[in-house]
Amino acid sequence: MNTSRYLIVGGGMTADAAVEGIRTHDTDGPITLVGAEPHPPYKRPPLTKGLWAGGDEAKIWRGTAERGVDLVLGRRIVGIDLDAHRAVDDKGDEYANEKLLLATGGHPRELDDADDDVIYFRTLDDYRRLRARAGAGTSFVVVGGGFIGSEIAAALTKVGSRVTMVFPDAAIGARLLPAHLAAFVTEYYREQGVEVVTGETVASVRGGRLTTGSGRVLEADAVVAGLGIVPATELAEVAGLPVDNGIVVDELGRVGAHDDVFAAGDVANFPILALGKNARVEHEDHANTHGRTVGANMAGAGQPYDHLPFFYSDLFDLGYEAVGDIDSRLETIERWDEPNRKGVVAFVDDQRRPRGFLLWNTWDKVDAARDLIRAAKPIDEGMLV
Repeated sequence: MNTSRYLIVGGGMTADAAVEGIRTHDTDGPITLVGAEPHPPYKRPPLTKGLWAGGDEAKIWRGTAERGVDLVLGRRIVGIDLDAHRAVDDKGDEYANEKLLLATGGHPRELDDADDDVIYFRTLDDYRRLRARAGAGTSFVVVGGGFIGSEIAAALTKVGSRVTMVFPDAAIGARLLPAHLAAFVTEYYREQGVEVVTGETVASVRGGRLTTGSGRVLEADAVVAGLGIVPATELAEVAGLPVDNGIVVDELGRVGAHDDVFAAGDVANFPILALGKNARVEHEDHANTHGRTVGANMAGAGQPYDHLPFFYSDLFDLGYEAVGDIDSRLETIERWDEPNRKGVVAFVDDQRRPRGFLLWNTWDKVDAARDLIRAAKPIDEGMLV
């Protein structure tokens, strides 16, 4: 039996950040990390960004083992006994622990009627599989017009592949961006050579042949899906832990009434103190900061997580950073230095108090945006300079 003070279930960025957090307060307590992937923790954003521009794959590794961690890779924890402080993996091996962290992330959201040839883009192996097939003379259908779908489409186009995007919304980024900006991005993608098919669902996929809900057939060398994730809450549910769009945690990352069970990262439904609500966040900044804070709390730090996470994206030559609630259904206050090219969009409530900021080709302003959100006072266009 593997015995440790800290058992981390999950092998992603959050798990690595938790190790870092633990080590800031407990330099030698035994840590075991069990990850389903065959690889140690790595940075995930380069899979849709830097690696496609010639980035060095060797630089994505987080160096988790250097912190004195027992890495058990290619294994999946399939059961936990909270009272006995035991866990068991898919090979039947058991893990005794004093503190448990669920950093299980999520599973790619899948299409209803599709064969096994669809590439659901999530992991390093998914990147390698797609990168090996991409390039001049190849073609792909990308399903999804959100964060991952738009980045994959841009990456494939940049390496010479022909790309068709298909999704049910009216425009790329329609659920995040103001309508005029989403429409601009959609036309911008078409100018870059991407065929964008809006307002279409997927009826079936067989090999590289995709049939839409209206009966249109799109053919390519392969179909790639970037549809977001479903939080991996199965272990928590079976163990009777609170689950509601993720594993529900308090401001310290503790789960329910358990002082020795924690959850962090993509899978955690946590209090966003600055916004006065609970939510789940699936981006790099949150994975790192929440993982680090919750790891420290496992080692006794007692630090409430009060960080307001941000995220970013690159869309060909466009780019942005965003923080807080970014939701196209909210009212906006906007200031543009160059229409649709450089500006700031504030998403506000009915009292014109900022809930989130989109910094469109505007850099190094995330902290200033956080300050305005935390102040919770009405704003006007002049404050967006």
